[in-house]
Amino acid sequence: MTSFFKGTLILAVTAFFGETLEFLTNMVLTKELGEIGMGKYMAILPSVFLFVVIASLELPVSVSKYIAELQREYHRSTLQHAMRLATVTTSVLMLSAVIVFTFFPVFHGYHPMIRWLTLILIPVISFTSVARGYFMGIQQMRKIAFANFVRKFFQLLLLVVVYRFFDFDRETSILVALGTLIASEIVVFLYLMRAYVLYMRQMKNIPYKEMARKTVTKKLLGISLPTTGMRIFNSVINAIQPFLISYALMLGGVEEKTATAQFGMVAGVASTIGFFPAFIAHSLLVMLVPTVSEAYTRGEFGKLQGLLKHVIVITMLYGLAVSFILYFYGGALTKLFGTSLLAYYYLQLMIPYFLFFYLAIPMQAFLIGMNLVKDAFYHSVWSTLISNLFIFWLGSNSHLQMAGVIIGMNIEAVLLAFLHYTTIYKKLHISFSKKQSSLSEMNWGNRRA
Repeated sequence: MTSFFKGTLILAVTAFFGETLEFLTNMVLTKELGEIGMGKYMAILPSVFLFVVIASLELPVSVSKYIAELQREYHRSTLQHAMRLATVTTSVLMLSAVIVFTFFPVFHGYHPMIRWLTLILIPVISFTSVARGYFMGIQQMRKIAFANFVRKFFQLLLLVVVYRFFDFDRETSILVALGTLIASEIVVFLYLMRAYVLYMRQMKNIPYKEMARKTVTKKLLGISLPTTGMRIFNSVINAIQPFLISYALMLGGVEEKTATAQFGMVAGVASTIGFFPAFIAHSLLVMLVPTVSEAYTRGEFGKLQGLLKHVIVITMLYGLAVSFILYFYGGALTKLFGTSLLAYYYLQLMIPYFLFFYLAIPMQAFLIGMNLVKDAFYHSVWSTLISNLFIFWLGSNSHLQMAGVIIGMNIEAVLLAFLHYTTIYKKLHISFSKKQSSLSEMNWGNRRA
């Protein structure tokens, strides 16, 4: 438990500085792109992240979980098979992306170079995912934390330098913003792959045991495919949602440019501020996947129950404090972005959305660690579908408009956290009871003997 909190603290402290940099990055982007440009940038970002999700195949999660469950002599063989899987994934996706970009008008209305810049992300993300998963699995969280920090620092540095010395039109400015994001991912790739190669060399001195390729691939895909499916579903919904929201708002009487600007304030300003403290939730998630996997494999259900209670207490403590600050002092934060007072109003309405997502993120790690990835996927599907129905229904109401959209978003977060918690509670309670029953039977048998 001590190592868990130590690792979480390392990740959280580094992530705090990283999120500060991202906060500054979004401030720079908002001032450079303007409200409409920021709306267009935030609208295309989910589509770019869809490529990232597919390329990663959620290998950071599956590799970290599998490595945490294995003895060290099996690590080298497992990683070799994981790299082969990443190579196959990269080859298939690169070929598919070239065909799609050549024959279909992907990213229509944006700079034509964006599609080819996105192509660079595929090999970068795919191979980085294996290295990231390995370091998460052996709980080398300093490397993960440093990599995350470097990515955000390098992106901000590039943005400030480029925007300081050059002037661009809106279309090119969006291209530059995405270019700096991709460049920062390349820097992380170089850092993590160098560290990975050094560790692989050290493993040559450790007793080696071969793992069957079919077994490793099956184990990794058993986690990766449903988790990737969940991420792809969310990415597709996130890519569609900006257009759904804009359409709903226009039905509610809002002009197209105003709808785009309002979405930019919600996604680029309010969400940036509200999700700033989520670095704690993501730090918990990174630590929880290998920790829960190891404890669940060993049948330490009492430890898992205690861990769940600690996570909920930690989340509520910082979540409620953040909610208080956002409600009463959020106006000063939204002013930093140079937007209208509407952004502060949206921020206040979104407080339940942020709070319940703080809870849902670490709970997802419990579901993954306890082999309940499919449950997490179903929860995501149901909460998202129900939420989008409310977003469209309430957003198209002329009296609610964007406020109605935000109410629908709040419903998603509350429902997702509730479904996650209910499933975890039932699984731990049943498992813990069974464990206790079997122990009682063994003790009774020993006494009779």
